[in-house]
Amino acid sequence: MLCLHSLLYWTGSSLKHKVTEAHNKLGLGKRFPGISPKALNNTDLYAVEKERYLGSLCEVADTPKKPWHFWMVMLKNGNYDTNSGFCPENGKKVGPFKSGGFPCYGDGCMNQPLLYHQQTELSEMDKMRGGFNGTYDLGSDIRNGIDNISFFEVVWEKRVGVGSWVFHHKLKTSKKYPWLMLYLRADATKGFSGGYHYDTRGMLKTLPESPNFKVRVSLDVKQGGGPKSQFYLIDIGSCWKNNGAPCDGDVLTDVTRYSEMIINTDTPAWCSPTSLINCPPFHITPNNTKIYRNDTAHFPYSAYHYYCAPGNAQHLEKPVSLCDPYSNPQAQELVQLLPHPIWAEYGYPTKPGDGWVGDARTWDLNVGGLSSRLYFYQDPGTPPARRIWTSIDMGTEVFVSDKDEMAEWTLSDFDVLLTSPSS
Repeated sequence: MLCLHSLLYWTGSSLKHKVTEAHNKLGLGKRFPGISPKALNNTDLYAVEKERYLGSLCEVADTPKKPWHFWMVMLKNGNYDTNSGFCPENGKKVGPFKSGGFPCYGDGCMNQPLLYHQQTELSEMDKMRGGFNGTYDLGSDIRNGIDNISFFEVVWEKRVGVGSWVFHHKLKTSKKYPWLMLYLRADATKGFSGGYHYDTRGMLKTLPESPNFKVRVSLDVKQGGGPKSQFYLIDIGSCWKNNGAPCDGDVLTDVTRYSEMIINTDTPAWCSPTSLINCPPFHITPNNTKIYRNDTAHFPYSAYHYYCAPGNAQHLEKPVSLCDPYSNPQAQELVQLLPHPIWAEYGYPTKPGDGWVGDARTWDLNVGGLSSRLYFYQDPGTPPARRIWTSIDMGTEVFVSDKDEMAEWTLSDFDVLLTSPSS
């Protein structure tokens, strides 16, 4: 995870960084205002408190008393050394185990990357530009080229007083690092952002709730990242318990919920009449008609790449596929969508190729409307959960590539728009 920490003031001819390189480089054992004694030498707690501290430096006052902080850039490595015992299983602490389900070349496969920050600067043309790049392949030098090594890069730029920030992304896998992820996220300004069980900081000062919000974004995919690239036009994340109650940080009962629209034309529908295990139990149409997955004449199988249920759910309808129990601090649930005519009313892609390489466009997505009708597991007889979304992001997850692959894309004009119940 890496935060874009620099908030900038236009002062006529210069920029003022509210977060300096010294702030960015704060690390374990280094004190900063407000850090608790127990966090000073605890890696996990230090990261939590550092994010809150940087948020306080970046905080932008807004009305009515709803400050905001920074965009989040999430960079992740999917390697997992199952002998390490680092990751809980659906929130439960487990020891080392043998598994061939995760890539890992041996000791050190979960290392932190080499990262090089280019602090945002102002050019003579009144353009602000900054970024970072790097590699997970320790001992490599990206100045000598990126053949046979992993690589990531994000460059952000904006003209002073004109338009939106434009984010340019690159992500490349390698033999040692075949499962990499890179997203631009708008996270909650407080509380649990999607995938986190601690207090975070971000851009969403008012949290969008289904069905009353839309998302506007401009996307230009230059390179797709190969057939294993699960490229997300949009990915929304939240957290609620299986009984519908809001999450409270208890990793044994909290569940991270995601819905993702994948636009890579090479991504197949794992959901099919002969593979109901990969489908949600039912689909709900825009006019609120419920279609069960065993209704082979009407269920839109090709609209779903994959559905998986949380591993701590007690009343699942079988057949069912359980989500990866190790990728989040708590259990997770995924609803992965594909372009299909059934999504037309929401402004989502309706056919393969929409929004993909060579089809740059600006999207107006009725995310609230669609997400209000998606299936998410809930215990029988419990009141429906409020679907309040704490993270909205775009980017790709290259899911265990067979060879070195490169993805490249540009995002801009990213807005979350709250709508009235009647709109």
